[in-house]
Amino acid sequence: MNKLIFRKFSGDIFKFFLLSSFCISFIIWIIQAVNLLDLVSDDGHSLKVYMYYASLNLPKIFSKTIIFVYFISIFYIINKYNNSNELIVFWNNGIKKIHFINFIFKFSIFFFLLQLLFSVFLAPNSQDLGRKLIKESKIDFLPNLLSEKKFVSVLNNLTIFVEEYKKNGELKKIYINEKLEKNKSKIIVAENGIFIKKDNNFILRLFNGGITNIETDRTYKINFAETDYNLSNFSSKTISHPKIQELSSVILFECIAEYLSYKKFINKYCEVRSIKSVYEEVYKRLVLPFYIFVISLIAASLIIEPKSQYLNKFHKLNIFLVGVFVIILSQLSLNYILKSSIFIYLGIVLPILLIIIYYLILSVKTKFKLGLL
Repeated sequence: MNKLIFRKFSGDIFKFFLLSSFCISFIIWIIQAVNLLDLVSDDGHSLKVYMYYASLNLPKIFSKTIIFVYFISIFYIINKYNNSNELIVFWNNGIKKIHFINFIFKFSIFFFLLQLLFSVFLAPNSQDLGRKLIKESKIDFLPNLLSEKKFVSVLNNLTIFVEEYKKNGELKKIYINEKLEKNKSKIIVAENGIFIKKDNNFILRLFNGGITNIETDRTYKINFAETDYNLSNFSSKTISHPKIQELSSVILFECIAEYLSYKKFINKYCEVRSIKSVYEEVYKRLVLPFYIFVISLIAASLIIEPKSQYLNKFHKLNIFLVGVFVIILSQLSLNYILKSSIFIYLGIVLPILLIIIYYLILSVKTKFKLGLL
């Protein structure tokens, strides 16, 4: 009987968690997707690339909302059971309150592992995949990005300027500046031009102009009546080195090992980072998930009834505010852990201490049936 009761309870939490996660993540994703429209309007990427890139943000969004959604889920379900007197069925079937708290704690292991899965593996890998997608994808709408009398630099090492852009697609008085190797560049000036697509590549066909090659010790110019300039050879202006949140957890540990051994970074992915930023990212991925256990115990304290019915609403409000405070505290701790080695150790130990302290408090409260402190 007890197994059926706990199965129903855990099933209700799962259902509410999935529904809440979907709604909250979808709202955040929509907001971010709107902000990412610049990929199409300003950077010239296709709608297919935009949708794929936007979808790769979902693991990051989900990893950031798990702890809050899980707290809301437990809080809501326990409060619902309490209001409908379903918790009385628990106690009448011989389930002790401390056993109920133990079940919630064990049940939280799944969400702890889920948080680790997303923060350690899925979120970093999806962000890195998104960066590579943008960098390697072709610019599909470059003709639409050009404006009259405006320098456009959406492609790496390339700037284009047109004096006049007619409705039929014809360009007038074109200026192109292409950066080559170090201290080398190419300037192309043409009277007319038009975009054509050849073998799925964008070609800018230029008429009546000249190409000036500029090097350190010499400059030479070549005139032409007609020439084709292949724009598909250029990549978009996306950061080539992955950001710290895009690095795999394995690389982050390698960075820390290198720094501890050599007091400097050797790995090419580490050399542009500071050791503090690496520690902070590892802390976010490995330590913050432990707060899952803390907020589960906080929500579980709803089963402890206050001394009077009058205090019931304040009791629930206090528990909710404490849970929200702990979630905020877990994020604020990132600002302090890197100030000294003491704060680093404190930041690691803090969630463990909170788990032990809150569990002991609940054990005492359930044993002596006192109100929550």
